[in-house]
Amino acid sequence: MAGKRSYQDPCGVARALDLVGERWALLIARELLLGPKRFTDLRAGLPTASQNVLAQRLRDLEDTGLVRRRKLGPPAGAWVYELTGRGRGLEPVLVALATWGSRQPMTSAGDLSADALILALRTTFDSAVAGPLRATYRLALDDDRYLARVADGRLDVARAGQDEAATRTVEPPDATLTSSVGTLRAVVFGDLDPAEAERRGVLRTEGERASVARFVALFARPAPAE
Repeated sequence: MAGKRSYQDPCGVARALDLVGERWALLIARELLLGPKRFTDLRAGLPTASQNVLAQRLRDLEDTGLVRRRKLGPPAGAWVYELTGRGRGLEPVLVALATWGSRQPMTSAGDLSADALILALRTTFDSAVAGPLRATYRLALDDDRYLARVADGRLDVARAGQDEAATRTVEPPDATLTSSVGTLRAVVFGDLDPAEAERRGVLRTEGERASVARFVALFARPAPAE
């Protein structure tokens, strides 16, 4: 931590930025919100971050107690990074930032990572549209798998394989959507009709079409900031 830059300002905002204000820090936290990841997975989610910068930022976050590195048990045996309890305290901050940022003009034509898309779904979920709906959806996005539950006007999403208790369901899901991250983004936030996406072969669904349509309708396009 020697030589780390500081605002030297007692304000809580400044003290927070002393810890997570460096470039990539909050985006690393975004990628770890749904559970631990290997370094290669983080690289895939943040492709424009150089390997050296990403490694340094992870060390910084470890030093501040926001991220820890541990080895998974067998059969995986891989080293992963995960948020600590203190690091998980950043979740409402990230959700609020994502909600605020979604109304700003688009400045990049780059692709979203799978976890970034999940965060976008969380921040645009319309509880009024959901109403009394209780439904479960499986999302297979490229190499990532998620389980989304809608109940009591809330959307909860867990990464499959990270938390078996959270992702286990007794009943089959109401619908399963299999596609690339970009395709689901276009279906939910763009102008790609699910039926047209299926005809093109870029989206595969299981379950009743009405269930798929209900899922897509749960998310509102952010209104641009004035």
